[in-house]
Amino acid sequence: MKDRQILVVDDEPKMRRVLEIMLQKMGHKVFGAGNGREALEVFAAQAIDLVITDLRMPEMDGIELLAQLRAQESDVPVMVITAHGTIETAVTAMKHGACDYILRPFDIDALELAVGRALNGAEVVRQNAFLREEIGRGWDAFIGTSQPMRDVYGLIQRVGPSKASVLIVGETGTGKELAARAVHNASPRRDKLFVPLNCAAIPADILESELFGYEKGAFTGAVKDRVGKFELADGGTIFLDELTEMPMALQAKLLRVLQENSIERLGGNRVIKLDIRVIAATNRDPRAAIAAGKLREDLYYRVNVVSIELPPLRQRVADIPGLVEHFIVKHGAAAGQTRLGASALAALQAYAWPGNVRELENMVERALILSGGGLLDAGHFLLEPRYGESRAAPPGPAPAATAKAAQPLNLAVEELEANLIDEALAQADGNKAKAAALLDISERTLWYKLKKYRPEQEGE
Repeated sequence: MKDRQILVVDDEPKMRRVLEIMLQKMGHKVFGAGNGREALEVFAAQAIDLVITDLRMPEMDGIELLAQLRAQESDVPVMVITAHGTIETAVTAMKHGACDYILRPFDIDALELAVGRALNGAEVVRQNAFLREEIGRGWDAFIGTSQPMRDVYGLIQRVGPSKASVLIVGETGTGKELAARAVHNASPRRDKLFVPLNCAAIPADILESELFGYEKGAFTGAVKDRVGKFELADGGTIFLDELTEMPMALQAKLLRVLQENSIERLGGNRVIKLDIRVIAATNRDPRAAIAAGKLREDLYYRVNVVSIELPPLRQRVADIPGLVEHFIVKHGAAAGQTRLGASALAALQAYAWPGNVRELENMVERALILSGGGLLDAGHFLLEPRYGESRAAPPGPAPAATAKAAQPLNLAVEELEANLIDEALAQADGNKAKAAALLDISERTLWYKLKKYRPEQEGE
């Protein structure tokens, strides 16, 4: 690990200079200080990645310097310099938070090993802190680093700390509830409840009591008071999924709740004040839903303070390898023992994904069953035609494209493999080693497949 900024602290100029030269030869930028006080000044002015300090120095020794750095809540790694006769002092320093020690006189190989170990350890600490922060923000459940998803993460990060209502739109299976949870976890409400409710999954005559609760005796069967989802979410977030499936009459009541920040239980007359953030979602186009009489326009404006649009999987195909790897592990395959073949990846990235990520997960689970582990190829995924394609075909002889789709599966897979090989060779200007690398197969495997599919190219 090179190009890091290292601070060397030693009151002996010659010894300090030796260390500086050795570290510079390793490719690092080095700053020097003659004692702990000078070191703190340098540390305040520079972004230091590692401190190497002598223990015995005037004004401020190495132990006190270490204590001062930790008092600043700095997690920069600190290594101490010690002679053979003072190992016990070095151990004491490590008990105070030093990460390692190096012996004087310096051996360059041992020094390089110790410095590399310290810098690598610091990198792991930083990565873990970042992951914990991301988990705290709530998008740990998202898989994907494509630009469309990075845009979503950025918007979640900006809107999360606010109090604004949020409308999440996206096709079925794009992860709208995950996005809602991420907004909640990025907000000051993260320690309170996140209460989801799918408006399409609850019968209309029950939905109102689920939302607002009821008093004992409010209707037949109401034998005791019931707290509704709004009351349960007080101080936190309520997520209303598939908002456009809520009956219009209930949408009017919901609008009043959002405007007044209060509810009344069914059968009661007590006003219950609430502090709630509302996040709603729909897989419909909101404007089309308004035109179709499925969504009140005034409710739309009330919940749509900020809109988050989740991209369909076909617009983020770069995320498919990571998603497949995640689902392979999730569904029980041993990590590293099952992987996605090049032909399968190409087929998955060419598919339209009407069911989005949810459909991909189901396909991976099925492919694992069919393959029994090892390499997943295109045939294991049994990709289906897009909805309506077979029904849309006119009567009579099948067009060429339909006839091709109806050919035996093994022939279709072989044709796809051959086409992928042709594309890879074209991209590599005929260089078979480069083409094999693009296909993620060995050059020997490529020669075998050329012999099988393109014998005329085998000797080229």
